[in-house]
Amino acid sequence: MTEVVVTGYGTVSAAGIGVPVNWDRVCAGAPTAARDPELTGIPVNITCRVPGFDAEALLGRPEARRTDRTTQFGLVAAREAIADAGLEPHAWDGARVGIVMGTSTGAAGTYDREYVRYFEEGPEWVSPTFGVTAPMNLLAGYLASAFGAYGPNLVVTTACAAGPTAIGTARQLLVADMCDIVLAGGAEAPLTGLLVSSLGQMGAMSRRLADPAGASRPFDAARDGMVPAEGAAVLVMERSADARARGVQPHGVVAGYGASADGYHMSAPDPEGRGAERAIRMALRDAGLSAADIGHVNAHGSSTPLNDVTESRTIARVYDDPVVTSTKGVLGHALGAAGALEAVHTLLALETGMIPPTANLEQVDEQITVDVVAGEPRKHTFEAAATHSFGFGGQNAVVVFRRP
Repeated sequence: MTEVVVTGYGTVSAAGIGVPVNWDRVCAGAPTAARDPELTGIPVNITCRVPGFDAEALLGRPEARRTDRTTQFGLVAAREAIADAGLEPHAWDGARVGIVMGTSTGAAGTYDREYVRYFEEGPEWVSPTFGVTAPMNLLAGYLASAFGAYGPNLVVTTACAAGPTAIGTARQLLVADMCDIVLAGGAEAPLTGLLVSSLGQMGAMSRRLADPAGASRPFDAARDGMVPAEGAAVLVMERSADARARGVQPHGVVAGYGASADGYHMSAPDPEGRGAERAIRMALRDAGLSAADIGHVNAHGSSTPLNDVTESRTIARVYDDPVVTSTKGVLGHALGAAGALEAVHTLLALETGMIPPTANLEQVDEQITVDVVAGEPRKHTFEAAATHSFGFGGQNAVVVFRRP
């Protein structure tokens, strides 16, 4: 099969803007969760919010005014990724450049704001730009306009599996020769009163209100729920031959992709992990690798009681003792952007030989038997790694990366 590589990446998260600051904080295991002053009055209001994000300064006033925060994150991450890949949009053949982005809640902030205007102030106060700001497809549409990408333009929405779904779909477009370059990833800005209230009401969020920094603690015996987050990550993907022709050293090879549905429950994982296992085995088969070839797994590791145990059992059953981490202990759970951020973390671990710790992991749950990194980064040389993402609706996606 045609080999596809990642030649650039960009990130926005609660750790800050840009890959270097994100990677530094993830490796330091320094949590970003805090009580959210924008959600005062909501009983459970611990989140991981992007600090100091000034859309007008980063994108210009016109672009900032006509885009939702989710799209703004995507634009900033994409700009970094393109520069990292050594590409110049004004010089590329835009008809051969595609975009595949993932999201779960889309323009949640815009919907919240305009609903309030409609019900409290009346229809005449609804923004005339709502129809070109809120629809989910515009996440990819605005990226196409900003960067002159005129090829296939898609938004996939597979809940928390959206990032890897976008990466896998982008790989398929490149293998099919429908594009020469694809920008792929995920973006999410879900920290609205409505969504956070709902997550709190359903018992999905951590209630560690007296210690918000310690709230997201994947695989820990004392974990009590996830911490919602926001952010974005975008990867530049190309065929290996094209990258070589440009003289570019790739970050890694997108070796395999697998996806599945649990078909079990809308918010709880299949307790046997059968859907997750199908996605993992599909990705390994697609990559032409065995379970023993995977030296590292960037786990979904959501910090919820059910998911962490189910995922760890699946890892133990499928793989041959990989080194495991979850970066959600630092960045929280960015829903549709989480898997894209974790794809970047997985590539960085491959490149640096450094696996970041799982923040706040003080005592591993006795039901979890896999080798989870805690405390400090671990040096570990490996040739291939997998990143897992599992979402509401029982949607699963797994990507396998290997060294170029």
